[in-house]
Amino acid sequence: MQGLDALFNPSSVAVVGASSTPGKVGHDIFVNILKGGFTGTLYPVNPRARSIACVRTYPDIRDIPDPVDLAIIILPPSQVETAIANAIGHGVKAVVIVSAGFREVGPAGLAIEQRIATMCRAAGVRVVGPNCLGVINPKPEVRLNASFSARMPAAGNISFISQSGALCTAVLDFAADKDFGFSKFVSIGNKADVDELDLLRYFHADPETEVIMLYIEELHRGPEFIQEVKEITGGERPTPVLAIKSGRTLAGASAAASHTGSLAGSEAVYDAIFAQSGIIRVDSINELFDFGIAFAYKNESATGKIRRKVPHGNRVAIVTNAGGPGIVATDMTVSSGLELATFSADTIEVLKSHLPMTANVNNPVDVIGDAAQDRYENALSAVIKDEGVDGALVILTPQSMTNAIGTAEAIVRIARHSYKPILCCFMGIIDVSAGVKHLQSSGVPVYRFPESAAKSFGALYRYSRWLNRQRLAPFQMSHNKQRAAEIIAQALAAGKTYIGELGGTELLKCYGFNILPTVLAKSAEEAGDAAEQMGYPVVMKIVSPQIIHKTDAGGVMVGPESRAAVENGFKTIIANATNFDPKAVIEGVLIQRLAPKGLEVILGMSRYPVFGPLIMFGIGGVFVEVFQDVAFRLAPLTRNGARNMVRSIKGYKLLTGYRGAPKTDILTIEQMLVGLSEMVLDHPEIKELDINPLLVHPEGHGVTVADCRFILEKPETESQVATL
Repeated sequence: MQGLDALFNPSSVAVVGASSTPGKVGHDIFVNILKGGFTGTLYPVNPRARSIACVRTYPDIRDIPDPVDLAIIILPPSQVETAIANAIGHGVKAVVIVSAGFREVGPAGLAIEQRIATMCRAAGVRVVGPNCLGVINPKPEVRLNASFSARMPAAGNISFISQSGALCTAVLDFAADKDFGFSKFVSIGNKADVDELDLLRYFHADPETEVIMLYIEELHRGPEFIQEVKEITGGERPTPVLAIKSGRTLAGASAAASHTGSLAGSEAVYDAIFAQSGIIRVDSINELFDFGIAFAYKNESATGKIRRKVPHGNRVAIVTNAGGPGIVATDMTVSSGLELATFSADTIEVLKSHLPMTANVNNPVDVIGDAAQDRYENALSAVIKDEGVDGALVILTPQSMTNAIGTAEAIVRIARHSYKPILCCFMGIIDVSAGVKHLQSSGVPVYRFPESAAKSFGALYRYSRWLNRQRLAPFQMSHNKQRAAEIIAQALAAGKTYIGELGGTELLKCYGFNILPTVLAKSAEEAGDAAEQMGYPVVMKIVSPQIIHKTDAGGVMVGPESRAAVENGFKTIIANATNFDPKAVIEGVLIQRLAPKGLEVILGMSRYPVFGPLIMFGIGGVFVEVFQDVAFRLAPLTRNGARNMVRSIKGYKLLTGYRGAPKTDILTIEQMLVGLSEMVLDHPEIKELDINPLLVHPEGHGVTVADCRFILEKPETESQVATL
């Protein structure tokens, strides 16, 4: 942590490449540090200028007579290596390379960047950048604005990490408008050394950081990121992490050979990372700030202990002086995963005693437009004490008789004595400004619109569920890893990169999946013999490496119950497949005992560079790509992860016995997901796979593999692996 501490709390800073020309980055960064009131010692380094902003310059960092903690480098790429070497020789502890022109411009720039990173790593010097905005610490004891943003943000308890420098300037401008403060602020650029995980660790240990905001373009670490961030967000001393990720496309997925591959674009990977590590994903900069305000909300108990206000449940009380905004808040509450609390008889009695006859004492509570602060205070005090209420939203619209500041003071008094979160919406700007400022200065979250307040409360509830999640004992499972490896090796040795049901079901059997009797028939007579031996009814499927989606080719026949029907079906399937693709190599027709009826789900996997196997689960069958009701998680998948994954899809209700149907064997689905995760980790040759459908039977009766396919490839060497 020492190297990172020199980035944010340096005693001395040298700006290498400081310029005397206003408008140049080297000038503006130096002046920003100077005018920002940096409490340490500042040195401009420029061999061609005597002074910059009335401060004496030094021709080289080695000429500075005192130790330097942090060097800010603003030089062309061709000069950076020498400057870094000189800085290391002078004993700097950390470096920020603001300059661009490295990996983002091509191989030559990448080579320079890699040499710099190697040099600094050997010396134990940490590097932020290159191609970044810089670092900011607005705390009064530091006041470091080592960036080319002219505005020093207010001091606060939220730290911000961004891969985009341009976004940083917009965020700082946005924060100033909202009077929003930061503990630390950093732009990481190309991440030659310091990356998101390094900073997440640092900010988690930082006593001045209560919430971390993160803007991500790409991550360079996979399972390690999930495991460490899971501890940061949900360990013994949790720190909430809010993230916004650029881009939400499925680019590249269309070329995949499986349902899983076609649905699992890079966004599915990041959704999985966020879900498994406890990161709250936001959709916009505005939402990032809205949620940040709510997550920074803390309460001092009677014992003096400070704790974050998160709801214990999702039951919300709404107190408003206007029906319309109350309805909007109600709608947004429901869509944010919350529900309106039902008040106890005692609470309703208290409300009736304090409110006029025209008021609504049920949720949402309408204190009527002429409400003064006493109505708000009495109503909020009553509902927040109700055991069936987990938190409250207070909405105020400015009427001629509204006392915004008085109402705000009342809310703050109640909030200080309640462990439950209270979020406010003071609608308007001018008439409510005094009340808004009082709420902000007191640390009570306040928003302009009820939608923002409701969505922020929903995010708090999601985080509460993460903090309070149960931890199930792991499944006790054993697998035939050796036999599975033999099946894969035999296929690759024969030049096969596609395994259909015949080999695929045997592979799945090695990992605990229930499979059906299956025979490959190469003639109508063999098909009839196989059906006679396994018993009717059967299902028949074309086998061809070129025909992956069998139904599209007319290559599936379900339920023939006689030898004649099977033999005729064989001829029909072969003819259909030949017409569908005359060049297809047809290996025969699979004869399989028809599985007992069950709900169709899909299990799948697509392997990604850096991140590894991405597991998919959802409602399956022929409609999987129509409804796309699927969830993704990265392997390794724990029992807890499998459980959460199954419950996250919209079709989960179908599994629980919807509208009189029997409850399905959800426990076995979860076991199979964990088994699938272990299989793809054991065998990196598996590139993609689908089990579709997996038939789920009533509770206690397990699951059956009805169809499957595997795509294989020899694992890439490390030198071939690219960043996603």
